[in-house]
Amino acid sequence: MTSQEKDEHILEAVGRSRIVIRNGTIVEIGEAKITECPLAKRFAYPVPRITQEAVKANIEHRMKAFGMCTSRRDVLDMREFVGFGATELLGFASHVGLIDAAVLACDGAGTVIVRKPALIQGVGGRMSGLISTSPIKEVIQRIEESGGIVVDKTHAALDQFSGVKRAYQEGFKKVAVTVARPEVAVRIHQEYPNTIIFGVHVTGLTEEETEAMVGVADLMTACASKTVRQIAGAKALLQAGVSVPIFALTKRGKEIIIEKIRQTEEQVLIKPTKLPALGEKQPDPLV
Repeated sequence: MTSQEKDEHILEAVGRSRIVIRNGTIVEIGEAKITECPLAKRFAYPVPRITQEAVKANIEHRMKAFGMCTSRRDVLDMREFVGFGATELLGFASHVGLIDAAVLACDGAGTVIVRKPALIQGVGGRMSGLISTSPIKEVIQRIEESGGIVVDKTHAALDQFSGVKRAYQEGFKKVAVTVARPEVAVRIHQEYPNTIIFGVHVTGLTEEETEAMVGVADLMTACASKTVRQIAGAKALLQAGVSVPIFALTKRGKEIIIEKIRQTEEQVLIKPTKLPALGEKQPDPLV
């Protein structure tokens, strides 16, 4: 299948708006579940208040700036967009040898296995909430030329379990994966317990789903989830950030964050306290 035969990409981004991009054009933007988000206000193209018009402008900027969901997609980047974001932490973990491969989702390629920090950040740094995608041969080629592996070049399927399985088959020993669905995280943990699991795109999880994810994840973003803040926050060993926190739920998850703090030149406050510790500015509403 080529990019000319099918070209449709579905995202849930910017307040969990459903966005459909077809043939390089935004054809649908749904109502957001969140009206304000501290993180969205700090985007490269900021979204002060989440409306359909603001979401459209933000996505159009991403498409223009780095070719998201198009054949012009850049896949290499070293800029940090969020200090303790998922790809920032995994890219750092790769750089210092805490992991040797990351299984991520990429528009135009589906599930990919990447090693280089620049490829980890380039693939995931400005992409979130990818629900489905179509193969774009130019994107797949760039990923492979940069040392990445595209798990399903024919359909660009999003299958994180298959990505983890393939990573171990390729000989990687220290694999990390970003996972949005608790049942997938549980399956990966059961079959490949050494895998570092990073829970992402968790807005809207039920209490039961959150408990399941917390039970197997090493790291987890809070997104705009009330249940994640309550359940993951209470069980976390470490929290990074107070508006949209990242929770480290295991010692190896904690190690990644602590090592990143150790090597940063930025000022950092470290304070023993009961978690979660939340700032005044949170996504609104929490769902």
